[in-house]
Amino acid sequence: MTLAKPELKPHPRRWGGLAVLSASLLLVVMDITILNVALPAISEDLRPDPVSQLWMVDVYALVVAGLLVTVSSLGDRWGRKKMLMTGFAVFGLASVLVLWADSPGDVIAIRALLGVGGAMIMPSTLSMIRTLFTDAKERATALGVWAAMAAVGGALGPILGGLLVENFSWHAAFLVNVPVMAVAIVAAIFLLPDSRNPEPGRWDPLATVLSIVGMVALVYAIKHAAKDGLLEPTVLLSAAVAAVTLIWFVRRCLSRPDPLLELRLFKSTSFTAGTVTALTTELAMAGMMLLMAQWMQLVMGYSPLETGIRLLPTAVGAFVMSPLAPSLARKIGARTVLAGGLAVSAIGMIILFVAPSPLGYLPVAFSLLLVGAGMGALAIASAVIMSGAPAEKAGSAAALEETSYELGGALGVAILGSVAAAVYRADMPGSDSITQALDIGGQVAERAKVAFTDSLAVTGLAGGVLMLLAALTVWWLTPRSLDLSEGH
Repeated sequence: MTLAKPELKPHPRRWGGLAVLSASLLLVVMDITILNVALPAISEDLRPDPVSQLWMVDVYALVVAGLLVTVSSLGDRWGRKKMLMTGFAVFGLASVLVLWADSPGDVIAIRALLGVGGAMIMPSTLSMIRTLFTDAKERATALGVWAAMAAVGGALGPILGGLLVENFSWHAAFLVNVPVMAVAIVAAIFLLPDSRNPEPGRWDPLATVLSIVGMVALVYAIKHAAKDGLLEPTVLLSAAVAAVTLIWFVRRCLSRPDPLLELRLFKSTSFTAGTVTALTTELAMAGMMLLMAQWMQLVMGYSPLETGIRLLPTAVGAFVMSPLAPSLARKIGARTVLAGGLAVSAIGMIILFVAPSPLGYLPVAFSLLLVGAGMGALAIASAVIMSGAPAEKAGSAAALEETSYELGGALGVAILGSVAAAVYRADMPGSDSITQALDIGGQVAERAKVAFTDSLAVTGLAGGVLMLLAALTVWWLTPRSLDLSEGH
């Protein structure tokens, strides 16, 4: 480990660097959720057909999922600071281009370019924290701040999006990125050190192609299985392509001494536990937040801005618990915090099922608060993942964690969305969606609101049970003696 010795001295501007990394992550996460609020205005202005509207939503996740492994490995070789700053520039440029967007195809292209920038930024923030903070205790605290910013970004996105769309236009939801990215580039020049893998090995073009094709096909199959059914031909074809290419990719990575993605990190049970925590938390959050936002607007009648404000308890819980999680882990053990955070979020989701009928906002707010507090476990999950990887493999560790988030989000919408749809259709046979029933009005609309609320409650139970199972798995995988104050 002689190569790691120069990094043992703490970087003098590490906390300023953390501010740059956290702010950039905050904006990227906000931008993902802002689209949910801006989409109705975009649709009213540009009149996209259903396929185009679907691609506006899906293309970002597909691009990010496809590029995560490649850009993380490139960052290890080329330089993580250069990759991050390039991501800032691409994200800002894509946001400026919205001024010339006058068709659905233009918006899809801009969203794809934003995905390229996001894929460069998100794993780079994690790997830079790994190299900025050589002290394991400080690193755990820094990752707690990072996790809190991710949670706050997800909650503030709908609020900012609502304000911008209601007071300006849907273009403003994109343009808000430009000044922040410009400031981030300047700050990164002065505050962030460059780092890279000193012995990166040879680049593997075949593994690069396999990772891109496999991840795009997998996320596409998951997303469209929920919309079109498991037996739809394009879903089956995408799943088959994903299976072949990803199995080939895994075998190739395991057989090479210098793989594109260091999958041998999963030999550590604690690393695996951290990844399972990230995957499951994002799975439950993505599915539930999508349904919760619809319930608040379609059933309760809240505006997009009011909905964003009422989703804030999640951010409050995460913002409080994420920075506290590392010190809590030192007192009661990382394993207890990891599994306990999943269990707390599970209880929050199950509250939706056991709350008295008709479901009101008060139990929902308490549910959101517990789910957000449980997300504090993500700070420990990130610390476990990044501390378990040598500094030269920080890009691989970051790529694996971010891939867990992407897959978790896609699976959450697919699995929990399918559960909700099944429950709704059982109560409302002949109705494809609540918006269709609301257009009819009268008793049909009132029945649809009850059916949708029932589907939210049952989905809360399903998500809660899933998270409890994950908590047991993480408890079993995580060593009792795991200490985040020690690390590479």
